[in-house]
Amino acid sequence: MTGTPIPVAEAIDLPTRVWAPGFLRRHNLQLWVGGALLGVIVLLAALAPLLTSYDPAETDPASALLGPGSGHLLGTDNLGRDTWSRLLYGGRVDLSIAFIAVLVPFVGGVLIGTVCGYVGGWLDMLVMRIADIVVAFPFYVLVIALVFVLGSGRQSIFIAISVVSWVAYARIVRAEVLVLRNREFIEAGRASGLGGPRVVFRHVLPNVVTQAIVYSMSDIVMNVGVIVTLSYFGLGIVPPTPDWGGMMSNGQQFLAGGYYSLTLIPAAAVVLTSLALSLVGDGLAHALRINR
Repeated sequence: MTGTPIPVAEAIDLPTRVWAPGFLRRHNLQLWVGGALLGVIVLLAALAPLLTSYDPAETDPASALLGPGSGHLLGTDNLGRDTWSRLLYGGRVDLSIAFIAVLVPFVGGVLIGTVCGYVGGWLDMLVMRIADIVVAFPFYVLVIALVFVLGSGRQSIFIAISVVSWVAYARIVRAEVLVLRNREFIEAGRASGLGGPRVVFRHVLPNVVTQAIVYSMSDIVMNVGVIVTLSYFGLGIVPPTPDWGGMMSNGQQFLAGGYYSLTLIPAAAVVLTSLALSLVGDGLAHALRINR
């Protein structure tokens, strides 16, 4: 008697798990594209001395207003200065100020917002009223007014941005702390005998700082805009130091003659930098939102 054949299960090829960062597995295209674009821009600015042999401040009247490719990669301006060289060195100036000017408002705003949200009371009310006064004025108007009073230059830009920008970080972090301070693990920390500073720095701060990090990308974009705007109106970087805003302002007077590249090239650099920072900020927000 022939038995019924026993069915044999076919082998199934299981997919091999390949390690990859979480934001890559989640197809966080914004973060990758923004990071790559920003990395290229920063790298070009950082390697400026190696990528050009021209001094960005050196004038050559005999070579004024040359077009791209005429011995100069992107041509020259009305004083014969190499546009490619000024673009790279101007990026070094603008980006360094924009990134460094975020540090003080970030650290100060995060600490102020954390303490105010956790402690509350008269301290919270006083600081928030000061913040309301600062917010009552448009960001650009207040920064430009402060630089006008303090005078042109990097130091004035740093001070003006720091005086205004800390408010946004403080308000963002304070709102997060108000939600977090009554959570069970915070109450458990207090009940176990942990002091206020230890609870704040060990349990509260690490859980609220991520939103401030995401916002810092937008803040850098605003800083770039402020620096370029100030220089465009003659209140920012002092010539002959190259700067994207100064290049745009200088090139504007030659638009009628058809020399569009003098203005469009630095303007494109500003747009690409802002786009890269915005994509990085959106990508970070997406990654942190998923990881929550």
